[in-house]
Amino acid sequence: MAAAHSRIGTVRVGTSGWVYPPWRSVFYPPGLVQRKELAYLADQLTSVEINGSFYALQRPASYQHWASQTASDFVFAVKAPRFVTHLKRLRDVETPVANFLASGVLALGPRLGPLLWQLPPTFQFQEESLRTLRAFLGLLPHTTAGAAELALGHDERIDERAWTTTDEDRPLRHAIEVRHASFASDEFVELAKQAGVAIVVADTAGKFPYLEHLTTDFVYVRLHGDVELYTSGYTEDALQRWAAKVRGWAASGRDVYVYFDNDVKVRAPFDAKRLIELV
Repeated sequence: MAAAHSRIGTVRVGTSGWVYPPWRSVFYPPGLVQRKELAYLADQLTSVEINGSFYALQRPASYQHWASQTASDFVFAVKAPRFVTHLKRLRDVETPVANFLASGVLALGPRLGPLLWQLPPTFQFQEESLRTLRAFLGLLPHTTAGAAELALGHDERIDERAWTTTDEDRPLRHAIEVRHASFASDEFVELAKQAGVAIVVADTAGKFPYLEHLTTDFVYVRLHGDVELYTSGYTEDALQRWAAKVRGWAASGRDVYVYFDNDVKVRAPFDAKRLIELV
């Protein structure tokens, strides 16, 4: 009897952020008002990475508004606060993580995709940081119900606007983007596997390490530019190569999220559209 086919993963492609003045009249049509930009982008792409959340806690009303601008099958990845990753450097972060989870992330409901945790380039993988990383990864909730429970630990800073419920218990995914060469380590890969966290496949024009290890049931890709960081567009050949990788990952049953962050010269949304066509 022939073996049953395994499931094909779902592929979602988008950009890192969507509020960029240079995109106006280039990607966004002339005269399109700013409040309609997300709806326009969501009509062309299948996902987007919210990156304002990296710089400051957003509000539940913002997440609700963003969700309302998009189709029911659109997905938002959410970049976690630099306060946790860059300032606290993952130490003693139970309350800051609770604040983030209570800030409205769960208001996205079924549109909530993975949470992205980006470490600074100065964060190295060594004995001391291994303990910190293990404790941090152990803190991360893997369901929205777990996230809602952890969110109850928020502090008084967001008492008046905390969102600590979920409309339905769903899986919650996490991806970690590392930027120091010391993470090219079997021990780190094993740690991510045990924690059920994806290691971001990041194309950074050679500036930061390129890691392509599949550690969980999804793949998270950030394309920052292959020649010049945040700037260069991807050639047709390059996009064909990425499309082949994405198809291979999806064929293995993994869901794939790809975000273009080469926004300086307005390449990101066009590259994302082309990759969707190719995949």
